[in-house]
Amino acid sequence: MKKNDFITALTVAFLFAGMSFAADPKDIQRLKQKNVCLKCNLAGADLAGADLAGADLTGADLSRANLTGANLSHSILTGANLSYSTLNRATLIVADLNVANLTGANLSYSNLSRANLTAANLSVANLIDANLIDAKLTAANLTGADLTAANLAGADLSVANLTAANLVDVEFSRATLISANLSRANLSGANLTGANLSGANLSGANLSRAVLNGVILVNATLSRAFLINADLSGAKLVDADLSAAILSRANLSGADMCNTTMPDGYIVVSGC
Repeated sequence: MKKNDFITALTVAFLFAGMSFAADPKDIQRLKQKNVCLKCNLAGADLAGADLAGADLTGADLSRANLTGANLSHSILTGANLSYSTLNRATLIVADLNVANLTGANLSYSNLSRANLTAANLSVANLIDANLIDAKLTAANLTGADLTAANLAGADLSVANLTAANLVDVEFSRATLISANLSRANLSGANLTGANLSGANLSGANLSRAVLNGVILVNATLSRAFLINADLSGAKLVDADLSAAILSRANLSGADMCNTTMPDGYIVVSGC
């Protein structure tokens, strides 16, 4: 290929690559007129502050879109691509984000209370100070996500993947985390009062200063976990694995430890 031909081909390739990130003006108009835009191309669209309450955006491409402060309450975003989109301070109350792709999305200070995020991909997403009260996150992928100070009270995170997630000072009271993967997650200062973590994997997790009053940790794995100054009073640790965990100054008063494997490998059998 001649040099000029190569440069032309490269230029065309870049143009097409750029087009793939550009929203279709017709799709934007359709959304504004009908509040419905199934599988449409809204990639990179500027929808900051837009009122899209109840909109049907099933399967839509909203990757890298600007939805800052947008109202998406009761909207349908099932299977939508919202990767690397900006949704900070957006309202997504009762929104349906089932199997949506939110990889790298900025959802800081957003309101996702009672939203459906079943099997959604939220890996490396920014959820700092987000409201996720009573949200459904069953089987969601939150690997490496930052949820610092987020509120997940009453949320369902059963079998969710929170590996290496930042969960500092998160509110998890009454949350369901059955069989969730929290390995290497940072839960320092988190409130897990009354949460259900049966069968959860917390190996290598940082639970220093965490409040675990009355938490259910039946058959949970806490090997090599850091529980310095953690409050585990009244916790149910039946069949839990605490091998090599650090329990310095942890409060275990009233905890049920039948068949619990202690840091030194000793298995507690008293009270069984």
